[in-house]
Amino acid sequence: MATPSAILVGGTIAIDHVKTPAAEAENLLGGSASYAALAASYFTAPVHLVGIVGQDFPPQHLAMLESHGVTLEGVERSEGDSFAWSGEYHENMNDRTTRSVSVNVLENWEVKVPASLAASPIVVLANMSPDNQLQMLDQCTAAERFVVADTMDLWINIARERLHEVLKRIDLLVINEGEARDFMGTSNLILAGRRLLETGPRNVVIKLGEFGAMLFSEQETGDSEWELSENTFFRCAAFPLREVADPTGAGDTFLGGLAGHLAATGKTRFGFDDIRRAVVQGSVVASFTCEAFSTRRLESLDEAAIGQRLDLFKRMSDW
Repeated sequence: MATPSAILVGGTIAIDHVKTPAAEAENLLGGSASYAALAASYFTAPVHLVGIVGQDFPPQHLAMLESHGVTLEGVERSEGDSFAWSGEYHENMNDRTTRSVSVNVLENWEVKVPASLAASPIVVLANMSPDNQLQMLDQCTAAERFVVADTMDLWINIARERLHEVLKRIDLLVINEGEARDFMGTSNLILAGRRLLETGPRNVVIKLGEFGAMLFSEQETGDSEWELSENTFFRCAAFPLREVADPTGAGDTFLGGLAGHLAATGKTRFGFDDIRRAVVQGSVVASFTCEAFSTRRLESLDEAAIGQRLDLFKRMSDW
């Protein structure tokens, strides 16, 4: 049996205030790295978290992460206030309005990766500024590593040049469909995926929300023009849910589940089949996040529940 690899997850750690048509909750655990690290912890250990929190950050959130095997040596404590986000979801739960964003401790944050964590072979650059992503990459020391990164429309709009520098140094990009279309200047997602491969990463996942995800990978030979085939493209559905309580963090959970599954193999080089399986794992774990506010449902998972849903998902999508 393979020995799982350590995984290093960097990004935002936040306090969220979420309102949906059915309920509202405050002082929730939020942030891209929080969800990604927690999701990864179900697949591999250790999971190292890198981020920053303020003096007002609820200690129970950090204690919960530690209880799941997430190490906090890389979490910086600041005297300022924590990064905070407030948003409201509308009736169809696909559309949301951001009510407020308090950048606070993130405004002048510079990533610091402890030397003891820097050699982690699987690196996850969860959603944060490209400057922070580059700072983190510059401190990673593993001779062989696999780097997965996420981004968002804000960085595409205000930090495109730095984002392109990130893309040249990663192995897998995760991005949602609207961002992929805007970034690559096309409404055709197949064309957008192909163009994203040309920016640097060998693999690209375009998230489709409740409709799943698409994986694009370079040709195995690497010396021919990209073509759509069973070895370069995979379309994964999303697990169907009768009710969605709060979709916040589902994309970050997907990212962490995907990377965690790859880390569980003990490898640092992955073929198309490896990443295809990781996409499915990420999709299944992300479905749990939508079933309760914040990380509440994700916190109560176990391997049996994930395995049961994975088996059902496989049976439902087989033909």
